[in-house]
Amino acid sequence: MNRIEKAVNLKSSGACNCCQAVCSAYSDLVKVSEADLMKIASGFCLGFGTMEGTCGALVGANIILGLINESGPTLKLSRNLITDFKNLSGATKCGDLKGVTTGKMLCSCNDCVKNASIVLEKTLKDNNLFKEEK
Repeated sequence: MNRIEKAVNLKSSGACNCCQAVCSAYSDLVKVSEADLMKIASGFCLGFGTMEGTCGALVGANIILGLINESGPTLKLSRNLITDFKNLSGATKCGDLKGVTTGKMLCSCNDCVKNASIVLEKTLKDNNLFKEEK
């Protein structure tokens, strides 16, 4: 099972929130324990703690990106990751993704986790930051 599938399976199983699913699936690539990542990511569900904020899966991808990127500032890479996620998912805020005000869901939680993982891997590969699976 690849990391994208692992992230989606973790979320769909109910074992963790969207942010935790992405962080857990990529924990083997960072110098922070999976247990600590799960704690760090615990408050980033339901759109940064509420339905109004940034998608938790996207936050998780940014956490992992920041922990992996040792070559300099992560801001530009993060901006590209966010843009790619928005293009793939239709929005970056949980409330917009879930159609809270419009009644039209743009992307399910499982698909947000999948899309965040896809754009994370793309960003890592495009910037020579991807480490092969152990």
